[in-house]
Amino acid sequence: MHTTPDLGFEDYRVLAGRIRDAGLMKRRPSYYGCKIVLTVAAYAAGWASFVAVGNSWAALGVATALGVLFTQVVFLAHDAGHLQVSGSHRVNRLVGLFVADALTGLSFDWWVPKHNAHHAHPNQIDRDPDIGAGAVAFAFTPDLAAAPSVDGSRGRIRLLARWQAWLFFPLLLLEGVGLHITSVDALVRRRNRSAALEGALLVGHAAVYLSAVFWVLSPGRALAFIGVQQGIFGLYLGCTFAPNHKGMPILDRDAEMSFLRRQVITARNVRGGRFVCFAMGGLNYQIEHHLFPTMPRPNLARAQTIVSDFCSDHGLPYRQDSLGGSYRLALRHLHAVAKGRDIAMAHGY
Repeated sequence: MHTTPDLGFEDYRVLAGRIRDAGLMKRRPSYYGCKIVLTVAAYAAGWASFVAVGNSWAALGVATALGVLFTQVVFLAHDAGHLQVSGSHRVNRLVGLFVADALTGLSFDWWVPKHNAHHAHPNQIDRDPDIGAGAVAFAFTPDLAAAPSVDGSRGRIRLLARWQAWLFFPLLLLEGVGLHITSVDALVRRRNRSAALEGALLVGHAAVYLSAVFWVLSPGRALAFIGVQQGIFGLYLGCTFAPNHKGMPILDRDAEMSFLRRQVITARNVRGGRFVCFAMGGLNYQIEHHLFPTMPRPNLARAQTIVSDFCSDHGLPYRQDSLGGSYRLALRHLHAVAKGRDIAMAHGY
């Protein structure tokens, strides 16, 4: 897959030393304090606007805005899950429970270990839950696309795989609903004190959300509001994660590779200014984020120059594309999988 010698722990230690010397691993409490307050205030303003608009089809415009705001809130949960918000695990978890469970109805304690597994083995078959069977409705490897379902019939993944490049964005409209369902299922399976707390938060969120929607709107408009709001939430959230790894090399289950190389070659940055960074919650700096997951979001941009220069000096393929180009590569990957092509070789690694 690569011809240059692999880079080991000592190489990563050198890079990490440069990052620390630049002060980029230091927490940014003032940033996150302001970010949380402003994001939650915007979230509250969105619901206030919903009440002010009242029983009108104009509420669907508010639903679109709330779909965007839900995603911005989830970005805070992502940062808390990576311990970026505070040096205290307890504070990060409290922030995560508040913004994920209470405000958006997603299980924080389910998502964190799942996402940590992705970080440990990005794009690795049978180890990265984001590309595994049952994780999503898409097949990211030819074997998964061709596999029958557990009961021996042609599974839904195989059926969808033929058209998955065309269905990618439409199916993302269901991503938010899927995450809600998965969150509840995970809590039912856990059945411990932590799950009880999260269960109460999720029930509380659902009760307030549904009560508000059906109190303000007529039943038909309420259902339309929920469909639009959850659809935009899923689409926006999916569109921020899709450019980061989709279309990058897929690693065999037993692939032996250093942490440094693994994180760089399986990730892609998205070029763009401050708007792209805001819209993607900092995930446009995916390489830096995977190398230093606890680095606060506002420090990632400064880390990019250090990391890209280091990769250039050591012959590591540091990939950056435009947002549109990233989507094209992701869709090309899905199409290649549907055709059973060697996807890793198809992208030049």
